[in-house]
Amino acid sequence: MMQASTKIAVVGATGRLGMHAVDLLRGAGHEVVPMSRSQGVDVATGDGLVESLQGVKVVIDASSTPTPDQQAATDFFTRSARNLHEAGQQAGVERLVAVSIIGVDAFDTGYNAAKRVQEQALSEGPLPVRILRAAQFHEFIPVVLDWGRQGDEAYVWPMRTQPVAARTAAEALVDFALDPDAPADGPLPEIAGPREERLVELARLLEPQLRIEEAADADDPTLELYADGTLLPSPHAKLAGPTFAEWLQSR
Repeated sequence: MMQASTKIAVVGATGRLGMHAVDLLRGAGHEVVPMSRSQGVDVATGDGLVESLQGVKVVIDASSTPTPDQQAATDFFTRSARNLHEAGQQAGVERLVAVSIIGVDAFDTGYNAAKRVQEQALSEGPLPVRILRAAQFHEFIPVVLDWGRQGDEAYVWPMRTQPVAARTAAEALVDFALDPDAPADGPLPEIAGPREERLVELARLLEPQLRIEEAADADDPTLELYADGTLLPSPHAKLAGPTFAEWLQSR
């Protein structure tokens, strides 16, 4: 683990994952530079980036896009990867660490395909890069449920998943970012929850009074990937609680 005097930047510091990373790093005594558009730093345009990275040794990229649109997300991640490498190299950053999604190798469309492009764009830059792949966050379930609401009922994708709490994922991300002995090659590390779940069952736990069913567009090319376990962790993944039910009880 690095010394407490290390200066670490967290991109997407106000997001579901970034806010926990900032809290964990500060709790461990590190000097943290939180970076987000609301704090005057825009990784997509590069505005404020070089100035904010002065003295920073490690950049944790926990950023996301406000839209799941593939093209918009791809443009954002491509530009941000380029800008982080360019600004980081100017500022003397030692490495970039980013979070991605388990199973993105199989996707050619949608947000997951954009994350795959991000992984590639980051790996092609001049700075050393580490990537941690995570399962869907527990905090993602309410969002998906809201997307599928139709009056007094709701519909969610037929999806197998092994969700993890954002706090748990942030703990794994911070440990990975600060580990001087983390392997530079081999399969990308993964963090997931303790057990496989079906999205519809998680949604029913969240709102037991609401009628919730599985449904999907038959023309959606990602339907089979969501349903066949593509998003489940690999055998080498780190699994950690709480389960979704335990997380709900603790809220």
